[in-house]
Amino acid sequence: MFTQRLITRALTGVLCAACLGGAAFAQDAYPSRTVKFVNNFPPGGPSDIIARSLAHELQQSLKQSFIVENKPGASGNIGADQVAKSAPDGYTVLIGIDTAFTVNPHIYKGLPFKPADFKPVMVMASSGLLVGTNPGTGFKTLADLIAAGKSRDVTFSSAGSGSPGHLAVELFKEATGMKITQVPYKGNSPAVAAVLSGEVNAGVLATPGMLPHVKAGKITALAVTSRQRSPLAPSVPTVAEAGYKNLEQEVLYVAMVPAATPDAVVQTLQKGFADALAQPQVKQRLLDLDLVHEGLTGAAASKRLADLSARYERVIRATGMHVE
Repeated sequence: MFTQRLITRALTGVLCAACLGGAAFAQDAYPSRTVKFVNNFPPGGPSDIIARSLAHELQQSLKQSFIVENKPGASGNIGADQVAKSAPDGYTVLIGIDTAFTVNPHIYKGLPFKPADFKPVMVMASSGLLVGTNPGTGFKTLADLIAAGKSRDVTFSSAGSGSPGHLAVELFKEATGMKITQVPYKGNSPAVAAVLSGEVNAGVLATPGMLPHVKAGKITALAVTSRQRSPLAPSVPTVAEAGYKNLEQEVLYVAMVPAATPDAVVQTLQKGFADALAQPQVKQRLLDLDLVHEGLTGAAASKRLADLSARYERVIRATGMHVE
């Protein structure tokens, strides 16, 4: 009897070890099922295009399905909240822009998530914005626009409250003393259309949406807010070159997961993203979208986001920027 019990225990131990080993193997095999990229903005925008490009490349390299689900609304808060509350297993990844973490916590009351609920997989790329005006205003330079805004009210369109264009308005106000009325629209395209039609005087908006109209002579490009000139518009000066370095503003394109996601899973995603971003077709897509590759991970990514959040918090407090 005693010997039989020993044998039973030994067999039980072997089976348990086998089960644990199998569980560890299953965990190591990530991804073993479909991975969902949540893009917290409408289809067709730069972050959505990046998400779909990465999904295609990772599907090839990691031999698993990657899908994109758009969850727009509340300046990206709805999609971000969905990911924050998802299982921290790497099967739900947020791909969007930095504002959900660097702007929204400072302008929304009762935000349903905290930046600490996430950790970055990668700051993939960045882009500046283009300062454009309707030709009917007669503004030829950034200095012309700023001078006008100091003497009278000018109107700027944005892609919505809390969007990069809205933040740009507050940066302009704080840095130059301009009188600006921000007119929010539902997305970048209608905001560009408002500048094009003369419904507003100007906008600080994503370069790709403005550029076709600049080339057609229907929007006047005054400057870009990035640290370097846009490869899509090399003749347009930076705000620093125009004498207003404090107007620099860049949008970061980020991939984020719930904070408790295992490091091994994050590292698999990081390698997959890095390999995808190195592909010639993806490089070209970034260029077409006026995006500059960054590829920051770990502490460097966290610092980039924290520094930007601190800067925006100061501006938001100084200007009283808020969302109703």
